[in-house]
Amino acid sequence: MKRKLLSILLASAVSVSALTPAAGMAEEAGSGQSEVSAVEKSEEATPDQTEASAVDSSAYTLTQVVVLSRHNIRSPLSEKGSVVSDITPHEWFEWTSNTGELSLRGAMLETTMGQYFRLRLEEEGLFPENYIPEEGEVRFYANGFQRTQATAHYFSTGLLPVAVVPVERLVEYNEPDSTFLPLINFMNEEYEQDVREEIAERGGGENLSDLAGYRTHLDPAFHLIADTLDMDESEAYQSGTYGDLFTDDTTLALTVGEEPKISGPLKTMCSLADALILQYYEEPDDQKAAFGHELTYEDWRTIGGVLADYEKILFSSPLLAVNLAHPMLEEIYSELNTEGRRFSFLCGHDSTVTSFLAALGVEEYELAEAAEPTTPIGIKVVFERWTDLAGAPFYKVNLVYQSVEQLRTIQPLSLEVPPMICPVSFEGVETNEDGMIAGEDLMELFENKINMLSELEEEYTAEDELENAA
Repeated sequence: MKRKLLSILLASAVSVSALTPAAGMAEEAGSGQSEVSAVEKSEEATPDQTEASAVDSSAYTLTQVVVLSRHNIRSPLSEKGSVVSDITPHEWFEWTSNTGELSLRGAMLETTMGQYFRLRLEEEGLFPENYIPEEGEVRFYANGFQRTQATAHYFSTGLLPVAVVPVERLVEYNEPDSTFLPLINFMNEEYEQDVREEIAERGGGENLSDLAGYRTHLDPAFHLIADTLDMDESEAYQSGTYGDLFTDDTTLALTVGEEPKISGPLKTMCSLADALILQYYEEPDDQKAAFGHELTYEDWRTIGGVLADYEKILFSSPLLAVNLAHPMLEEIYSELNTEGRRFSFLCGHDSTVTSFLAALGVEEYELAEAAEPTTPIGIKVVFERWTDLAGAPFYKVNLVYQSVEQLRTIQPLSLEVPPMICPVSFEGVETNEDGMIAGEDLMELFENKINMLSELEEEYTAEDELENAA
């Protein structure tokens, strides 16, 4: 009963849809018809994009922007000799960076995203042209890894081309900063049991040991990945080095001070899907990207769906998310309330964004024109504070990201050719007729979610004590 009550408080509702349908990009498998290019579709902002994300500047003035970003395109996290290289007879794309580091393409993409933000903030009057900020007016802060630090630097170059902007790093270079990591702050036996049950229920099953509902709908994606890699032709797969990826169990570990961890087939398939999606972004030749196979946009989205389910299991359970994202909730709340701050940019990972949005109770969404349907590479959660004519603060919250074709063609962005923009809302938080959240309502949401960790810990600890006393 206790878990049910907490889940009701934390659960997300299903109501937000993507701004523009992705279906128009896809071709039927074997139809012989080419995909409709997202470049052609995004030559100018679509009416849906414009209407959903625009704010009436005659009624509101933009006064602050806070961005939580995922890093841009990197090389795979797997070294040579790992499952990614062993499980296929094919040679992977020749990555332009070291393992796990921002690629050359990622650097260019992040720069053009920064340029787009510059144009938009100048248009709205938040920045003057060629803005050189005074001390404390802007802040850039990133995790210690190369890919996050570099992403923040390249974005700042596009945003503030004539200013020297330091990027904060509070740890040694290439070391993790716990603020950006979804670490478990509290765990006991009963809480762990409730979390596991909630994760399994969200996948449509009763326990995680056999993946239940997750395994059922992931099976087509697993086979698609295996076929694309020609996995059965690799010596490592034939020898059983990595087990049976279609029948072995996936296990979940929840340990205080660590991130939730999965081992087994889903972990392996996630690594393979990650490498394939990154190769798709980097390799301009569609068939080379798919190792000679003909994959449709929907096929790539199916592969990207493995990454989304991996994140869903590990980071987006409502009962667990407020635990994992607690430091980032506090950090963003602080930025939103820092006097004199015009712009903030914090850079982490897909797990950072997933756990943060889940902790806030974001209403369910699925992004259009994205191979990764929930947290595509380089995605940004953007909080815009607008002040109405009476001086009252209101917030617009958008997810901003580059479409598949914008990523693959390194398309320059502008006000006429913007990135993809998807407004989001939060369970239990009302918006006004302009789609804006009242400032006091957003602050109350943050405060409630920040306090929920201590409330959760107190409640589960008290129940433990009662059971021990009995």
